[in-house]
Amino acid sequence: PTVHQTAAGSKGQGPFCECIRARAQPNWFVPACIVCPLVASGAIAMAQEHQEYIQTKVNPILENLVTQVLLERPDNPVPFMVKWLATQSPQAKEYFAGAGVGEAEKLKTEVIKLQEEVRELQQKLGKKPAEQEEKEETEAKEEKEETKARGAEAEDIVEEEEEEDDAADDAAPPGAYLQKGQRVSVSAEAYGDWNKVKAFTPPVHEKTEEQTARILKVLSQSFLFNALETDSLNILVLAMVEKLAKSGERLITEGADGEVMYVIEKGVVDCKKMLSGEEKVVKTCREGDFFGELTLLYNCPRAASVDAQEDVTLWQLDRETFNHIVRDASMRKRQQHEDFLKDVVILKNLGDYERSQLADALQKQTVQKGEHVITQGEEGSKFYLVEEGELAAMKSTEGDPEREVKSYKMGDYFGELALINEVTRQASVVARTDVKLLWIDRRGFTSLLGDLQADMETLAAQYAP
Repeated sequence: PTVHQTAAGSKGQGPFCECIRARAQPNWFVPACIVCPLVASGAIAMAQEHQEYIQTKVNPILENLVTQVLLERPDNPVPFMVKWLATQSPQAKEYFAGAGVGEAEKLKTEVIKLQEEVRELQQKLGKKPAEQEEKEETEAKEEKEETKARGAEAEDIVEEEEEEDDAADDAAPPGAYLQKGQRVSVSAEAYGDWNKVKAFTPPVHEKTEEQTARILKVLSQSFLFNALETDSLNILVLAMVEKLAKSGERLITEGADGEVMYVIEKGVVDCKKMLSGEEKVVKTCREGDFFGELTLLYNCPRAASVDAQEDVTLWQLDRETFNHIVRDASMRKRQQHEDFLKDVVILKNLGDYERSQLADALQKQTVQKGEHVITQGEEGSKFYLVEEGELAAMKSTEGDPEREVKSYKMGDYFGELALINEVTRQASVVARTDVKLLWIDRRGFTSLLGDLQADMETLAAQYAP
């Protein structure tokens, strides 16, 4: 760019570009309208780096935080969010502890403990606490008044009970039910004469054998549905409705109410959120993925907008069928997986959020005694955790017979080397007993367990040479 010369300190003096500063004279300046190509390219790279960091590191945490806030709906959300963030990892706990977060809770616990000690000392000294004395006096007074009135009001009580029985069917709902806002969770629904539980009759949309096979194939790829029994899967297949969408079509709008969720059979969709006044892609879903389930799980508005990136084939599932068939099984499965993951040594440093994400992504596999789970030399695409049973890693080298190099039991893992190093399987793994495994594919392994790869590579030295 052209460098203009002027008297130092003039009103038109602009900021120096670093690549020109070295060659410029003391009384030169670069007008603000002139942008160095090196500076411009660096700014673009930095913006891309910032966007990638936000999408991969920040957005997942914020999405889960918003979901938790919607579930709890605290009167003062700021302390709730700070406390929630403090529980997500050991590092976060240490950071917030150093900042004094949680001190009020500790003091409250100490006060309660001291109060208990005071009560114990009073009991040892034969002195009743003031609150206990007041309670006993109140109870004695109430009992005296009740005894006096019991005989006089006996007939009235009988008549009132008869009237209540006659009016039971017309009972009004409690005030709390009438005043309640949006439901926080389907499982928290209140029922009574004012809000009777309806018998569930799943919708039936007849399918051809070809359509049924297509749906079952898609559902088998989605972790949300792999905990279901065959009968439940058949109900879902009949309840689903096929939906075709064109490229660019908006399927879900952020903030809107929703009554359905979608499973992708074919195509790609983009999930978008309003961030800093601009709609940005935060997640991309492909074949076998699903979206829209949060609204059905938690009765909250749509968390993001979803647009078809190309022509897509979807299967739509209604709220009632989802809640009766999928939700309960999914929640039980998540809890079981989270409890198991807490005992896996390599995963001990995962925060609650990361552990929950992994629990959702894991899929089950049952292997009979003597069967191969993986075979040496084949391509690897899965990472395995041993939920139950025992296995052995068998390795063969040229000219030598196959030999055992490692054994696995509940809480152990295998299959990571092929995914980390992008090589073929270095050993075969055979079931010594009937085995139950949990596995995750390459994409899930990279996104959810990428930070643990260095530790896994170190531990891989246990393999015999």
